[in-house]
Amino acid sequence: MDFYLIIIFILFFAAFADLIVGISNDAVNFLNSALGSKASNRVTIMIVASLGVFLGTTFSSGIMEVARKGIFNPEMYVYHEVMIIFLAVMITDIILLDFFNTYALPTSTTVSIVFEILGGAVAIALLNILIYNSNFSLIDYINTSSVFKIVSSIGLSIFFSFIFGFIIQFIIRLWFTFNYEKSIKLIGPIFAGIASAVISYFLLIKGLKGSSLINEFQKIWIENNFSMVITYGFFSFTIFYYFVSFIFNVNVLKITVLLGTFALALAFAANDLVNFIGAPMGALASYNITNSIPNVNPNTFLMDGLNSKVNAETWILLIAGTIMVITLWLSKKAKNVTETEINLGRQSHGVERFGSSVLAKALVTFGIIISKFIYKITPVKISNFVSKRINPKNIPENKKLNNPPAFDMIRASVNLVVASALISIGTSLKLPLSTTFVTFSVAMATSLADKAWGKESAVYRVNGVLTVIGGWIFTAFLAFFACSIFTTLIYFFEYYAIATLILVAGYYYFKSNKIILKK
Repeated sequence: MDFYLIIIFILFFAAFADLIVGISNDAVNFLNSALGSKASNRVTIMIVASLGVFLGTTFSSGIMEVARKGIFNPEMYVYHEVMIIFLAVMITDIILLDFFNTYALPTSTTVSIVFEILGGAVAIALLNILIYNSNFSLIDYINTSSVFKIVSSIGLSIFFSFIFGFIIQFIIRLWFTFNYEKSIKLIGPIFAGIASAVISYFLLIKGLKGSSLINEFQKIWIENNFSMVITYGFFSFTIFYYFVSFIFNVNVLKITVLLGTFALALAFAANDLVNFIGAPMGALASYNITNSIPNVNPNTFLMDGLNSKVNAETWILLIAGTIMVITLWLSKKAKNVTETEINLGRQSHGVERFGSSVLAKALVTFGIIISKFIYKITPVKISNFVSKRINPKNIPENKKLNNPPAFDMIRASVNLVVASALISIGTSLKLPLSTTFVTFSVAMATSLADKAWGKESAVYRVNGVLTVIGGWIFTAFLAFFACSIFTTLIYFFEYYAIATLILVAGYYYFKSNKIILKK
């Protein structure tokens, strides 16, 4: 059988596994707020999220722009090299994401795929330069400016997500306090109206980007008329929320949280699907391009054809959506990853998963010094006002008993609104952002603003956050070097390397699932 046809078969089988491990990790991005606040029962939340995921895949344009992301220049690589890169990327991604899932740590599927492609592309480029005396430099093979833009955008998103998350949650908590049951009917619809307008804008810009439901002209119009869209959305939602609140006695925050969950799930499926099936689709496109020309030499034929759009068939999108939805319901690893983030931000005390560290203790000590300084320079009246309004001890007694939510729906709504707003802004500015980084950073910032990190838990929570962030950095380095090594091995040993790597990936996957089942 044709060597490249075998690679295609392996890649599509790998895509099945990658969809499972990918959704198991990324589910935390859209489930965290709803599950943590118990906005509804778990079944309802899962149905809303599943609907968002499935519609996201079907609404997707199906454009799998792996090679066109600007990581490497396809015109510098021959057919044989590109196929090896795609295969190495998928094997690396399965092993890497399953590793994080096993230890219940959220990571970024965007960062993993970006650095895997970069690692594979760099490996091939260095082989051409060092062994075959290529006349080109590494810069010719790799789009360094684009890579720098991606890395810097992702890094800055963590910082701004945390800052904005803290500030907005602080303001909203001052407005509502922890004991907001009496005021929710009066002012809740206003807050819910603002939140829903922002979330809807995010849905239009990010969730339906490239969808057949919204064309390029409409997208540009929405972006250029941001204030109008938000204003009309705010008034429409606010009127609706006042109606359902007073007529049907519905908690409008529940609707807001479920809407945000749906929007994030849809956006994830529509935009991040490329992280899981983009490489196989890129390989299939490469195979079709090459086979359309007779007597092509795979070792000399340059893949500039990948600069055009690579589309996935509708039936492939439907299968991908179905796999992700089934995994969402059945994956224990997805549940564990979600619980990690929820527990790090929970309002109540309990058993901490993470231990302490010297760095965490130092950061907590520094934070205490800063807070004392701010308290000293703040007028007494203002300090007393803030302390009175933001006091976790004022949580109603009925919410302290019988397995209470990790946090309330005020914080859940802020998590969704801030994440949606930042991702919308990033998308409008054409900045590549990691949804995982944004949602996690916002969730941690809002928990800090809510004084969820007490004297007893602060060190453990901070160490947990540091562990997750360290895992993100580890993801980038491991993805790059692992894929570089795998690419090199496949390049030189072909069938033997492919068979060995598949066996290693399969062994680790089944072993990790045994560990989870035992737990």
